[in-house]
Amino acid sequence: MPDSSAAKSQSDLTLILKTPAVQADLKALLAALNSALERQAAALIKMPSGPDVLQAQKALLEIQRVLPKFQQAVDALAREREALRALYEVGQAVNSTLEIDTVLNQVMDHIIELTGAERGFLMLRDEETGELEFRVARNMERETINSSSFEVSRTIVDKVANEGVPIVTTNAQADPRFATQESIVAYSLRSILCVPLRVRDRVIGVIYADNRIKTGLFSDHDRDLLAAFANQAAVAIQNARLYESIKRNLAAITEMKNLMDNVFTSIASGVITTDIADHVTMINRAAETIFGVAAAGVINQPYTSTLSAARDLAPLINEVKANETIVAREMTPILPDRGPVSWRLSVAPLKDAAQAMQGVAIVVDDLTEQRFIKDTFQRYVGPRVVQQLLSDPSRLKLGGERRVISILYADIRGFSTFGEKLKPEKLVEILNAYLGLAADAVLSEEGTLDKFMGDAVMGFFNAPLEQANHTLRAVRAALALRESIVVYRQKVPPGERLAYGVGINVGEAVIGNIGNAQQQNYTAIGDSVNYAKRLQENAKHDQILISLTAYEAVKDHLRVNLLDPLLVKGHSISEPVFEVIGLK
Repeated sequence: MPDSSAAKSQSDLTLILKTPAVQADLKALLAALNSALERQAAALIKMPSGPDVLQAQKALLEIQRVLPKFQQAVDALAREREALRALYEVGQAVNSTLEIDTVLNQVMDHIIELTGAERGFLMLRDEETGELEFRVARNMERETINSSSFEVSRTIVDKVANEGVPIVTTNAQADPRFATQESIVAYSLRSILCVPLRVRDRVIGVIYADNRIKTGLFSDHDRDLLAAFANQAAVAIQNARLYESIKRNLAAITEMKNLMDNVFTSIASGVITTDIADHVTMINRAAETIFGVAAAGVINQPYTSTLSAARDLAPLINEVKANETIVAREMTPILPDRGPVSWRLSVAPLKDAAQAMQGVAIVVDDLTEQRFIKDTFQRYVGPRVVQQLLSDPSRLKLGGERRVISILYADIRGFSTFGEKLKPEKLVEILNAYLGLAADAVLSEEGTLDKFMGDAVMGFFNAPLEQANHTLRAVRAALALRESIVVYRQKVPPGERLAYGVGINVGEAVIGNIGNAQQQNYTAIGDSVNYAKRLQENAKHDQILISLTAYEAVKDHLRVNLLDPLLVKGHSISEPVFEVIGLK
């Protein structure tokens, strides 16, 4: 067995010889020896011939014969040192960045520099298809080669990629392994060097360098050097690929997180999540509004001490944590700032990938406003208007506002006298039938049914929702009422045949909920409302009277009769009045 200490000494000696300082000293020593030998040879030539002189001359000749070999060895060490230096610098360069395109360009430029090749190509396997794809192509001027010049030996490339063994040929045209290949002949390829890019016994691509003019450009030493470099480059490329993959995944995760944040922010339902220790981990904007809290004050805090409805929530949350099932409830807690509210809650368990309980998610729908709107307006307006109000409650101003509306008053003519002859039960039956016809007529045009006043009905249009053609709606409702009365009278005995008088006006009124906490009505008040009532009081059986303002709004749609100016109670001058005959 070889002496390990001797082997180590030789290895250390080799490393010492490869150092720049030692190589410089060796070159200086060789130069001094050459100079000394030349001087000694010149001196010996001048000396008289003799045995000693001949012996000295032989010694000089032997030294002169050995000295070039020593020079070659020193030069080889210098070249190897330069190659190692270049390999180190290349390794430093390609591992200095994780940007894949930068890495690939640096790899290719250093390949050209290391090998002296005319062209260099770097191909990588597509991670999905496994096919080799050109990623970088450079020439000795470090210029990018366009795709039309990708003239390489696919035979050599595929062989290296499949077998993972480097290939070098000093003259492909004469190499029996490749001389018959079409690409070698067609592209006049000569010196070719191709090595695999290998990561953990897996070939991820190849490095290919060639020269189409020179032969004998590459040696086995170049092959081994490029293979060593390729190992470093492959790791750098794989790291860059992983970095790109991480960046893409991070971008996707960030995009998904932003999307989820936007969803949580934009949805109307309140969403709160808590951990297993009942600390709030997330709360969206809707939940902040519903609970009357700020996110900064509740995040990472126990919900039991930060949410005012904690006493109502606790039984649901405890039930979910105990049974790990979804629980849904409706409740009406009382909040300090809002008073009684109406909520629909769904509480669900939050689990990780292993189905371990991590906390709960609370989804809250605040039904307070919707139920108020529904309870309030389903008595006044048609279902379609109620749905429109529920879909956009912001359009409703319950506190009161001034708005131009069209008011319809309808009153049964002579009902007081008529009622004196009937029993109360029968009177109520007849009254409800006629009031129902009036209510249906108003609601069919999406008007608001304000109130019943004995045998009279009041409705208005353009509130709570704005209606561009509100006056025409009011007139159409009046005409529909008149037509339905005519039909109804044919179905009842002559003694129950009654008629309506209708008045319609347009003007500004105050709209809103009027009353106290116990009793409120959504109604309209103002002089324009009173004027519509005065018109109704002057209308005859089955007559529809409209004001000048109402007529101006719908004159293009109606057939009317102009009546004598009418002086009504509360007004100082007479005003034109129109009788509606029908639609044009």
